[in-house]
Amino acid sequence: MPNTPIWPGSSSFFPGDTPFGFYDNDIEFQQDAERVAVFCARRLGYPLTDVELQDINFYTAFEEAVTTYGNEVFAYQASQNYLSLEGAPTGSTINYQLQKPNLGSQIRIAEAYGSEAGVGGTVDYKSGSIDLNKDQQVYDLTEFANSVGTDKNNIEVKRIFYQARPAIVRYFDPYAGVGNSDIGGLMDQFGFGGFSPGINFMMMPINFDLAKLQAIEFNDQIRKSNYSFELVNNKIKIFPIPSGNGDKLYFEYILKSDRNNPLVSGSAGVGVITDVSTVPYANPTYAYINSIGRQWIFEYALALCKEMLGYVRGKYSTVPIPGDNVTLNQSDLITAATAEKNALIERLRAYLDETSRNKLLEKKANESDNLQKELSKVPYTIYIG
Repeated sequence: MPNTPIWPGSSSFFPGDTPFGFYDNDIEFQQDAERVAVFCARRLGYPLTDVELQDINFYTAFEEAVTTYGNEVFAYQASQNYLSLEGAPTGSTINYQLQKPNLGSQIRIAEAYGSEAGVGGTVDYKSGSIDLNKDQQVYDLTEFANSVGTDKNNIEVKRIFYQARPAIVRYFDPYAGVGNSDIGGLMDQFGFGGFSPGINFMMMPINFDLAKLQAIEFNDQIRKSNYSFELVNNKIKIFPIPSGNGDKLYFEYILKSDRNNPLVSGSAGVGVITDVSTVPYANPTYAYINSIGRQWIFEYALALCKEMLGYVRGKYSTVPIPGDNVTLNQSDLITAATAEKNALIERLRAYLDETSRNKLLEKKANESDNLQKELSKVPYTIYIG
């Protein structure tokens, strides 16, 4: 094969020999780069056969193998911890840091329910009012919606301030059936009425307070007032019919467009983890990779070298020799390299899956169950006092 570079048998790595230089300044990477070149060349048949690659080809495969290993490991970590990572800042990398679970994502889901219940959430409650007109019982929010610059179908009323004062501020209400006289009578029955100075209160159980408040509310609803309202499709019906002009009806509302907005306020732009592509993982540190990971990297680098050699030999399907032609093994090399790369990726992913939280907890539970079974067969010691 004329003018084709042949692996010379040895090489010396220098920073800058890899395409990206991700690991060039790592001393252990520099040492293993030279060893990987020898390893791959010999596995490809050197020195019995020529290997039409140069040292920089081996270094390129080695760098790609390390990067692929890191991508697989950190992609798995990102998927395992994404619920806890989402919404976190992207200011610094999180390589080789323990990540603790949190409830951030679950709370963001719960906030939607809080918005509907009016007890928190991320949807702003707005205040509004409409003028009540004499003898007009039904009021449409169309005019109010126009006044605030939105469509009436974008408004949803959440609360109307057309109700009595809280019952707790009217605790001693004689019209509700229980008052000071009853408490005074109870004090007399317990023998406290004749003491001087006089005792003017008594600690009552909580269920008494609850029954009292309920009595006041039922009294207001049934005996004292028929003031109420009905809200259907943002049309308010007032009971009773207003008898004069000038009064106002106040209410709180939300904009449906705010509730239906799927974007979290303040999360736009860079600086926040919004998907797996923004999780701040960087390339691995080669010196931190253990022997298990390095062996995988060596094998993956060899598969990449086979693939490169196959494409190189594919340029010259046959090589003329005196009196005959030699057919090169391009297809065999590429087929073997593809199968080996796929097998290595599957092996690594299976290994990572075995270290998932679910798998580890299952193993721990099985270990505990088996231990209990084993201990159950151990004779119990009988103690005689």
